[in-house]
Parts: sequence; structure tokens; C-alpha cells
Amino acid sequence: MADAAACAGRVARLRKLMEERGYDAVILRNNPDLRWLTGAERVFDDEVAHTAFITADGQWLHTDSRYANTFRERLGADTPWQIDEQIVQPAAWAAERAAQARSRVVAVEDTCDLAFYDAFLQEMNAASAACLTPRLHADICDLRMVKDAEEVELMRHAQSITDAAFEHICGFIKPGLTEQQIRVELENFMFNNGADSLAFGSIIAAGPNGANPHAQPGEYVVKKGDMIVMDYGAGYHDYRSDMTRTVCVGEPTDEQRHVYDVVRQAHEACAAAAKPGCIGSDIQDLAVKVISDAGYGDYFKHGLGHGVGIEIHENPNFGRRWHRPVPEGSVVTIEPGIYLPGKFGVRLEDFGLMTADGFKPFTQSSHDLVCIPC
Repeated sequence: MADAAACAGRVARLRKLMEERGYDAVILRNNPDLRWLTGAERVFDDEVAHTAFITADGQWLHTDSRYANTFRERLGADTPWQIDEQIVQPAAWAAERAAQARSRVVAVEDTCDLAFYDAFLQEMNAASAACLTPRLHADICDLRMVKDAEEVELMRHAQSITDAAFEHICGFIKPGLTEQQIRVELENFMFNNGADSLAFGSIIAAGPNGANPHAQPGEYVVKKGDMIVMDYGAGYHDYRSDMTRTVCVGEPTDEQRHVYDVVRQAHEACAAAAKPGCIGSDIQDLAVKVISDAGYGDYFKHGLGHGVGIEIHENPNFGRRWHRPVPEGSVVTIEPGIYLPGKFGVRLEDFGLMTADGFKPFTQSSHDLVCIPC
């Protein structure tokens, strides 16, 4: 059942924003934001099937018969959410709520599609009701940056499954397996050991495929001497983990070990420098400097890290365009890499909490290079 106290705190943070902005009400349809506000776990899927209408003293959720009973079970009898499953178009429902509440300023989340927005305005006109409709531009995403204790615990648990999967898969890998076979074993282990979803589509990239940061697992057959990049995570009660480890099948060459050591140095330098209030782009620049000083600057071009939570990519991030402070309480990844086309790639990623004392990883798997016996 949803943590009522945690969810009340989240709604209170939204209402404070509404008061500061002069909003009488907000309309939300983005599933991750609704999951965060309601605390209703394992209800939301890929459909945009729900609409929330929130005022200073009321909170309504429109859904349909496929989800309504599950919402009631998850939220409990004492929930402040009024669940409404009347058969009506979402825009008409939202307009009815706005007219009844006599809301004059109704903020609409900019993730809503234009068809919904236009229909809402038409319904308001049909009701002879007038209101201003400013857009919420990633404001809920910013509220979600700072995690509460419940969120932290869910991600910590998801990572414990992910760490166990790494230990298991290192004992499974051998020459002759395909990337796809390794992926199936890895994901099955996570599902059999507590995961209720995948954090994202697992990346298993062996040999030259490892030089493609987001390579999709395929029919490549692992052979002795390959480096294998494994980027994956478990999902648990709608929260996600994210970890990358690179292993070597057999003993690494001098070049492979050197590249691995450079990536590890970059990772650990950035983890030590990441403190609450640091500027995300500054930590990215540090990773670039470490890797460039070692002569591999042309082979690391992606962002250093990103926020994690209900979604696998959230605010804040350690990237070239994030010039804002990274707040205490955010959960972020640190994942430098070096990718040598036609040869191999190396990436090393932890994710964890930005505490008052700095970055504290949830990830427990070692940074040492694992060499698979063969």
C-alpha cells in the first residue's frame, strides 16, 4: 500500500509550488509524475490513461475500469485521492473539475499532448468558463529530483538485486555464448530474485560491439579475449537501478587493462568530487580531463551521468548542458567510458545518493576488473 505520509509530503511540495506561482489548480497526465504523487505502485503501464486535477484543498484522479480497483487497493480507504472512473473523455472531465472549482489559473503539464490541451480549452469554452492555462515546464521533474526515504529504500533494494545478478552472470559467462544468451540469463536471474520489472533494456555488448555505448544484444558469439560491457538494472515497485560493469573473458591485454584503469580513475575522481551543490557540467568536465590526459579524449563523448528514480533518466545530470547545482537527496549515476571502434569498449557505472558528505553509491559490486576463467 502507498506510503501515505511520503505521498502527502510530495503533494505538499507541489501545492507550495502552486501557491508560489499563483495556480488555482494543476492538471497532470504523465505516468511517472502520477506514480510519484499517488504512491500507487505497479499500476501504471505504457498507456496515458489517467488524469489528475489538484487544487489547494482537493485531489482527484480520473481513470477507467481497467485500473480503478487497483488504485483503490493500492491507495487504501483513507486516501485523500478521489478516484473517478466515469466514462467521459479526460479533457471533458478536467474541464468539469475546473469549472466546478471555479479555477481561474489552471496549469497544464507540458507533457500533455496537444489534442488533450486543445480539447480542454474547447470544453471550457463550451461550459462558458474562462481560465488561464500556463504550462508546467518540467516542474514536477524538478520536484522529483530530491528523493524521500521510501524512494531511497526502493532503489537500494533494486540495486541489491542488480549486484547479485552481476555475481551470478560472472559465473555463467563463457566462450561460445551469444550476447543474447547472456542477456536472457541475466534478466531471468533478476526476475527470479525479486525484480518485478527491468529498469531498461539490458545492454550486453561483447568484443567490438562494446565500442557502441548503447549496443543492443545480438547473435555475436563471445570468444576468449573479449571485453564485455554489461549495462542493466532491476526494477522494483516502479523504481529502478542502473549499473555497468565491464569484464574480460580470459586475461586482458596490456591495452585493455590500461583502458580499464583509466576509466576507473575517471569514475573514482568524479565520485570523490561529486558533492551537493556541485555543478553537473563541472563533474562532466573532470571526467573528460582525466580521460583526455590519458590520451583517450576522442573516445568519450556521452554524458557522465543522470538522475534515476521512477524513470531511468531523470533530473539532475552530470552533463555538458547541466549548469545547475546537483541537490542533496538526488540519486545519480557516474558512468565514464572509453570506446575504441573495431576493438572494444569499457564503461564503469555506479548509482547512488547525494548525501551531505558526498556521493554514496548503492552499488556494491567491485571496481576491480573481473576476468572470466576460460
